[in-house]
Amino acid sequence: MTEVHGTTSRERRAATRLAGADRFAPVAMPDLEYTDEVARETAHLYERVKDVIPAIEWPVMAPYVKAINDLKKARNAVILAHNYQTPEIYHCIADVVGDSLQIAIAAAKSDADIIVQCGVHFMAETSKLLNPDKLVLIPDTRAGCSLAASITGADVRLLRERYPGVPVVTYVNTSADVKAESDICCTSSNAVEVVESLGVDQVLFLPDRYLAQWVASQTKVKIIAWTGACEVHERFTGKEIASYREANPGVVVLAHPECPPDVIAEADYTGSTSKMTKWVLDKHPAKVLLVTECSMASNIEAEVPDIEFIRPCNLCPHMKRISLPKILDSLVELRDEVTIDPMVAEKARRAVERMINLRS
Repeated sequence: MTEVHGTTSRERRAATRLAGADRFAPVAMPDLEYTDEVARETAHLYERVKDVIPAIEWPVMAPYVKAINDLKKARNAVILAHNYQTPEIYHCIADVVGDSLQIAIAAAKSDADIIVQCGVHFMAETSKLLNPDKLVLIPDTRAGCSLAASITGADVRLLRERYPGVPVVTYVNTSADVKAESDICCTSSNAVEVVESLGVDQVLFLPDRYLAQWVASQTKVKIIAWTGACEVHERFTGKEIASYREANPGVVVLAHPECPPDVIAEADYTGSTSKMTKWVLDKHPAKVLLVTECSMASNIEAEVPDIEFIRPCNLCPHMKRISLPKILDSLVELRDEVTIDPMVAEKARRAVERMINLRS
C-alpha cells in the first residue's frame, strides 16, 4: 500500500537530525511582488522561454520562479521536471529534466536532501524507490495517470496464475504496488531491449496495449498484453495525423509508441520522449509534428525557435496539476511527502534496478 501524506512532526524532527535543522525548518511564504530586482534576477531565465511565453505573462511567473529557486537552494532541494511540464517549470526552475526514469536516476546521483517531483504520482514513487533516504515531495497529490490506474498489483498476481512461469515486464508508468509484482521494468525507450534480454519465447507486457503492440512489431518474442492506455496518446488518430500532413507539406511526424497503431503507421519516426527530443535536436527539421503531450513541443521550441512546430495539442490533465504556486507551497511547507510500504518498496526497487543494471 502506498500512502501520500503531509510530513509529521516526528518525521520532520528525524529528518532535521539527519540533514540540519535549517533545511527543514518552517519558513514564511516569500513576497511575490514583481519588482525591479525580481525582473533583473530572472531576466536570463525569461530569455530561455521568450519564444513560448508571452512577455505579458512573465511578471506573474517571475516572482514564483525567483522564490522557488532561492528556496530550493536553502533547502538543498532538487527539482525534477518531466518533458510534459510547462516551459516556466521545465526551463526556469528544474534542475533535472527528461523522461521519468532519466530524472529518477539523476536524482539518485544528487546530494540533495529533498526531491520535488514535477510530474505525476508514479514518477514520484519511482524517485522514492531509487532515493529511499531522501524526502520526496509531489506538489499535487491528485496528479495521477490513467495508464497507471488501469492495473493493480492484484491484477498482476492473477495474471501470474493464468500464465505460470511467464515473466512479467512492467512499464515504469505504473504504481510501486504493480512494480513489486513484476520481474523487470522498462521504459518506452528500452522496452524491446528489456523484453529480449529475458531470453524467453513470451512475456506478459503491462499495462499499455499500444506500446505492447509496437514492441510486438519489433521483436519475435510473443507479447501478452494488458488493456491499459494513456488518455493523451489514445486520443490521436491516424486520420487526424494524415490531415495535418496534408495541410502542412513537408512536415516530419514523430509519434510516441503509446499511440494507436494507425497513428504509428502515419509517423516518420516512433520513439520515447527522450528519443523524439534527440531526433529533433539532431536532425533539425524545418517543420515537425510531435504526436504526444503538447507541452513537450513548447519545451523543445524554446531551444530551437527556428523550427516550426505543428501542434495537435492534447494536454495531460494530471501533468497540468503541477504549477509554480503549488511547487512553492510544497517547498515552503514541505508537503506532500511520498512514502511506500517498505515491503512493497523492496520488491519494486528490484524490478527497477534490474532494468537500470541492464542499461549499464
